[in-house]
Amino acid sequence: MDRILRCITSDGSLMAAAIDSSDLVYTAQKLHKLTKTSCAALGRLLTGASVMGSMLKSSDATLTLKVNGGGPLGNLVAISDSYGNVRGYVDRPQVDLPLKPNGKIDVGTAVGAVGRIAVMRDMGSGDPYIGQVELASGEIAEDITNYYAISEQIPTVCALGVLVNKDGGETLLAGGLLIQALPGADDNALQRLEENISHMDSVTTMLAKGTQPEEICKTALEGFQIEKLDEFRVHYACNCSKEKFARAMLTIGADELRDLPLDESGRVETICQYCNRKYYFTEEECRELIRQAEIAKKN
Repeated sequence: MDRILRCITSDGSLMAAAIDSSDLVYTAQKLHKLTKTSCAALGRLLTGASVMGSMLKSSDATLTLKVNGGGPLGNLVAISDSYGNVRGYVDRPQVDLPLKPNGKIDVGTAVGAVGRIAVMRDMGSGDPYIGQVELASGEIAEDITNYYAISEQIPTVCALGVLVNKDGGETLLAGGLLIQALPGADDNALQRLEENISHMDSVTTMLAKGTQPEEICKTALEGFQIEKLDEFRVHYACNCSKEKFARAMLTIGADELRDLPLDESGRVETICQYCNRKYYFTEEECRELIRQAEIAKKN
């Protein structure tokens, strides 16, 4: 079962969060029929969004992470609630590139690096905060680190990994680590953190060894006294519903609603891009939506 653990150093200089996201990435792969390449890319984004979302202070808040680097995958989107539950999609999940000479999945080329990473925080009580910066590499973790450094001026360490079976392409392990300097951090604390990170294994290597999130945090923060803040389970979770699709359909207007194609059963089929769940609207339901759209237009 996936979980996030968050902790803080006793001197108030650093906050860290580690996540085992293996199950949620596996779920995303099955829902979207991801290849090893698209799974590695979207899995990293989902993992990063989950940790970033868990840092939101309002229970009604959401965080959206969007990347488009001009690569063959197109847009990648992940949305997390404040408990780290996340959903997402990639425009072209069927893309699969050859492995790099070192045997690693070529996420950077698949995502591309000519574009932006955008972060939107919606606190549920007004206009959302949106920040965006140019992509650093398309490797996702580096881009999140770069986003925090440029857009929010927060020194950050971000490590994300998805381990897939190179032959079958199935997700084996996924996880991440996010560490941020707090206002009390001095140069000595940052130097010690940098030294620790330079000697660490990758997140997926540690998970493969059976290392738990709390041990990942302790390894990254060796030499610091740390205090656990909280931990919680996280899931791949979509909040779609037929009612939400109906509200969305109303926004396209009566004329467009009349032009929607019907399937063999005389229904309009809609598909959620986050979980591929299908919702059907009968001709009678469509007529009612058209009526409501016409009334809304008059008003």
